[in-house]
Amino acid sequence: MPPHPDVIADCVLSAFHALPAKFKPRTLADGRREEDALTPSSTSSPPLTCAALATGMKCLPQNKLELAKGNVLHDWHAEVLAIRAFNRFLVDECADLAKKGFQVQQEGGWVRWRQHGQNAFDGGRESKDAENEECQQPLELREDVSIHMYCSEAPCGDASMELVMMEQDDATPWTTGSIPKATGESMLGRGHFDQLGIVRRKPARPDAPITFSKSCSDKLALKQCMSLLSGLTSMLLRPERVYLSTLVLPKDQHVPHAVERAFGRQGRMRAVAGVYESSMQESWRRAGYGFNPFEVKTTSREFEYSKRSARTTNATSPAPSATPSNLSALSTAKKQEILINGVLQGRKQFDPKGASWASRRSMWKAVLDVAGAVGVPVPQSEMAEGSYAEMKSSKLLESREAVKMDVWELALQGWKRNVSDEAWTLEVG
Repeated sequence: MPPHPDVIADCVLSAFHALPAKFKPRTLADGRREEDALTPSSTSSPPLTCAALATGMKCLPQNKLELAKGNVLHDWHAEVLAIRAFNRFLVDECADLAKKGFQVQQEGGWVRWRQHGQNAFDGGRESKDAENEECQQPLELREDVSIHMYCSEAPCGDASMELVMMEQDDATPWTTGSIPKATGESMLGRGHFDQLGIVRRKPARPDAPITFSKSCSDKLALKQCMSLLSGLTSMLLRPERVYLSTLVLPKDQHVPHAVERAFGRQGRMRAVAGVYESSMQESWRRAGYGFNPFEVKTTSREFEYSKRSARTTNATSPAPSATPSNLSALSTAKKQEILINGVLQGRKQFDPKGASWASRRSMWKAVLDVAGAVGVPVPQSEMAEGSYAEMKSSKLLESREAVKMDVWELALQGWKRNVSDEAWTLEVG
């Protein structure tokens, strides 16, 4: 039986409270409190554990992507950052298990060697059948682990459009009719409330630089098919079972028809559900993928630094009630760090020394280290040489890419790739 949503929320809020004060939003000199969004991932495998959490509300503009070179995070909204932290946590779990050596019966707290792994592996050596196995990852999530997420705010994008409307002076949906639906050439941001169920960019002020980071609603909808694993992590772990079981939202952040529209079988994912259950099922299943919609539940628990909590705290202040925090706390059961503008606090934004352990570059290095230890059946040169873009074209990611393209075509039309930060290599910063 899955844990009660209040129990999930209590678990992750307690984990946040246990962080040092420097990880938390501040009270400003004028008396205002900073506000932030919190998203952690937890497991129901006893005892209930907060595996990863993050806070954050910003993202990198498109015109700065080519300067990132794998060192700067593109999107540090809490939901996305928590998933990145969770991926690093899993890579570290794989590394810990690899140190113990290859035994099918050997398990870590979260991961284990694939039970049929001897068909493709023998102590890190490829067998004659390895080339015939579509999914060659040596590790998998334990069967007794389920993953749950608490979000202190409704995910930006489609799942929160009605909430955004209600914050306006006039909550009537706009009906301009002059702005086309989002296409492969254009993605809408916060406005045009008459267009629902579409892929959107991260919302921002009208005068803010454009970002191509997709909304958290869109990214979570995609994760229902792609699993929570990043491409890099999926080189080590089979995606089967690494899916979100429950998304927990505060009661006043839950608009049922918006949630169903954004994520549900009767909403924009309807086409995926229909086709997957017929022609696509076998090809997705062989690679460990599937359409696994999470259940959305509500909680009475509130994050003390949410917009609503900050406004209540400052209700008697003549100053504006709250201001968004520029700090992002990033924490797993193994690591902690503080980020500002997508890099470590105290570092200049594009300084390679400021790269987070959840950055593309750090993750690539960490996965390579584990891949070498566990014997991923693909030449190290294919994973390590060339650009980040070339690595993403690895044969180990072909099935994942095919699933992604299916979902974009069927349900998330208009998804525009963020491709300006893929030309760098591990050898050259």
